[in-house]
Amino acid sequence: MSPIPINASMGMLLSLAIAFTVTPWLCRIWMKKSPAHAGSGGLTARMATVLEAIFKPLLDAQRGARRRLAVTLGALSLVGLSLALPVAGLVILKMLPFDNKSELQIMLDMPAGTPLEQTASVLRELSAYVAQQPEVTDWQAYAGTSAPITFNGLVRQYALRRNGDVGDLQVNMVGKADRSEQSHAVAMRMRPELQAIAARYGADLKVVEVPSGPPVLAPIVAEVYGPDAAGRKAVAEGLRAIFESTPGVVDVDDSSIEAAPRTQLVIDRSKAALLGVSQQDIVTTLQAGLSGDAATWLHNQSKYPVPTVLQLPAERHGDLDTLLQLRVRTSSGQAVPIREFVTLTEGVREQPAFRKDLLPVHYVTADMAGKNDSPLYGMFAVRDALSGLQTPNDGPLVEAFIEAPADTWRDYGLKWDGEWQITYETFRDMGAAYAVGLLMIYLLVVAQFRSYLTPLIIMAPIPLTLIGVMPGHALLGAKFTATSMIGMIALAGIIVRHSILLVDFIRRQVEDGVALEEAVMRSAITRAQPILLTGIAAMAGAFFILDDPIFNGLAISLIFGILVSALMTLVLIPLLYYMAYRGKTPTTASPAQDI
Repeated sequence: MSPIPINASMGMLLSLAIAFTVTPWLCRIWMKKSPAHAGSGGLTARMATVLEAIFKPLLDAQRGARRRLAVTLGALSLVGLSLALPVAGLVILKMLPFDNKSELQIMLDMPAGTPLEQTASVLRELSAYVAQQPEVTDWQAYAGTSAPITFNGLVRQYALRRNGDVGDLQVNMVGKADRSEQSHAVAMRMRPELQAIAARYGADLKVVEVPSGPPVLAPIVAEVYGPDAAGRKAVAEGLRAIFESTPGVVDVDDSSIEAAPRTQLVIDRSKAALLGVSQQDIVTTLQAGLSGDAATWLHNQSKYPVPTVLQLPAERHGDLDTLLQLRVRTSSGQAVPIREFVTLTEGVREQPAFRKDLLPVHYVTADMAGKNDSPLYGMFAVRDALSGLQTPNDGPLVEAFIEAPADTWRDYGLKWDGEWQITYETFRDMGAAYAVGLLMIYLLVVAQFRSYLTPLIIMAPIPLTLIGVMPGHALLGAKFTATSMIGMIALAGIIVRHSILLVDFIRRQVEDGVALEEAVMRSAITRAQPILLTGIAAMAGAFFILDDPIFNGLAISLIFGILVSALMTLVLIPLLYYMAYRGKTPTTASPAQDI
């Protein structure tokens, strides 16, 4: 996001230089025959009439105080109502907006021990459905391995997907200019049917979209900590059940793998040594029976030699009896079955062990789909059901949002991660930058007007941008994202510029001996046209990015924030200035006397 403030700052400096040099020169050339002042009719006269009708009741000596208080409280009430829109769910808060990419990935997890051939068969059935979609141009299936690793796959550790019961389907679509729906809408439309196909085979399926920002392990991530692996797994299973029962939460998974029987072959070293059979010979023979072995290489006219693979017939792959009947030669030349050198031990395959910051952890992951597809709302919906989750030690489940729970070796704990962590860090940093920006604006205005009170009046319209920003998102059905927050930060500088025009005019009028009431009214009438024109120009520039899936939040913030705050600034800033300095004489009403 750093290019946005850099380019905006450089653009403002360049436009300032042009305004002080090129604009006066062009006016001198093109406006020689124009009258010095335009007539008082037309739009300017109508705006003056409207503003006079607004200000006269507010500046009335007898009943104006009550009306001014009502206007101020009304503005504050509108700010409060705007802040209530996200609470009511009318404006969805989402850190990362969905981008409009031309690809998506389908992840298939078959039941444990599924042969590679069956996984490939299910992938072919999924491919047949994908091929029917008009937006799809081509696809590539990967059975038993992962698709080529992307940045998203690197973070989500897709390189570990190496087994016969996993598969990937990489889907490419036509360019965004050649389809009517965005890639997210296409993925949402395909997900139910794809998951229905996978469910017929007892498989789990996820539709993974290319993220528009920093990739995360999953949009919703719950990290389960605790003193022992069995307890962590039990808590994770209970948490997964809550995830699956929460409306809108999809693609639920956890970091454990399905329990499957495992037969371990232990070599009897003493017996093998007595017969002169090395352990390497036994292992090599077993490997050839399981996955084949390059017995020799065929060297012909080609650039690379061709391996001659020795393996069991396909129908006997995984047949333990056939595997144990394979023979190895002893030192005397006798062929002895491998069964004579190994002992079979039955068990269950081991669960993967994950650690984060040196602490053992169990992950539960999910995504959000439907009308409200912001992971934050899914996370908080799951939180409402956590009270019924029991821990193995019957103690409370310690919940954390920023850092891991304090004592994970004694108590079981839960830390929320995923898009929530990115949201917190981004809005924390943006909020800090916003606060620093407001402080710098305040100090700059203090230095200009030599007053501690006047900058507060000038910066008062900044919260008023919420009256336009939040209802604007609700009106267009857009989500409030990180780019929307960037737009609000940019609005602070734009709105303060309007306020400075009004306050500077009032101050100069008062210094010239004009009564404060008259100066306040004149400021709104005189500055209305330049304020509205600059606001309309900024709004017009934002219209060009309104249909962008990522930056439409920035456009909505600028368009509706400028529209509402500019109109309210024309009334509230002169009114607040009058309320602050109305008890002073025309000589002392200048804010330069405050310091």
